[in-house]
Amino acid sequence: MEFLQHLLDYKFLSNALIISIVVGIVCGTVGCLIVLRGLSLMGDAMSHAVLPGVALSFLFGIPMFIGALITGMIASIFIGFITKNSKTKPDAAIGISFTAFLAIGVILISLINSTTDLYHILFGNLLAVTQSTFWSTVVVGMIVMILIIVFYRPLMVSTFDPVFSRMSGLNTTIFHYFVMLLLSLVTVASIQTVGIILVVALLITPASAAFLIAKKLHTMMMISSLISTISAIVGLYISYIYNIPSGATIVFCAFVIYIMIFILNKLNIFNQKGQQL
Repeated sequence: MEFLQHLLDYKFLSNALIISIVVGIVCGTVGCLIVLRGLSLMGDAMSHAVLPGVALSFLFGIPMFIGALITGMIASIFIGFITKNSKTKPDAAIGISFTAFLAIGVILISLINSTTDLYHILFGNLLAVTQSTFWSTVVVGMIVMILIIVFYRPLMVSTFDPVFSRMSGLNTTIFHYFVMLLLSLVTVASIQTVGIILVVALLITPASAAFLIAKKLHTMMMISSLISTISAIVGLYISYIYNIPSGATIVFCAFVIYIMIFILNKLNIFNQKGQQL
């Protein structure tokens, strides 16, 4: 009850709750596409690749999502280029890319003498969300959800049957980079809550839990979003009560829910498995 009262009394806490729910829904939805496409490692790469863009945004005073979006897409194109034009394996290309971009980002941030911002970018600072960050995160989240709803059908077809998609005239390459665009936007929206280091966990863990029990893509997205939202609310509550980092707590809650669903699934509590997607 005390926590509920504080939500009403302190605007920063209510803003943190709203932002955590928005990010939970968006990450849960996009995470399903990432998991089903086998791009979990790409999600890790993208979350690190936006760091130089964030640093340049601070340096030039431009909106954070613009710089992050540019470097995120550059990283995605770079990975595809070296994979197609050399003997470098995709997983190695991803490893090369995200470590290089992370290093560049750390160097840029250290050059502009912003170690505090670096810590918040890497690990999140949910309870210090500014009004501008609040609205930019909400707007980015709405844009991502609208894009998924509008392009749901081609996203679903290209995810489950890329061969049929190409035969029917659907450009799977464009939709691959479209998913990378969504991933970049989600990463930017999640920086303030869980940070760059932990955003991949919020993308992958709830979606993986939903995959164990869902039979259809839209059902998987709804379950994943619900898990992310519950993790965000419970994680924020625990972090506030015990004064521990909110981003790490939210991710740990998502992990606990995954383990619970995994155990119930192994005990055949769910009669039909997510592999029937």
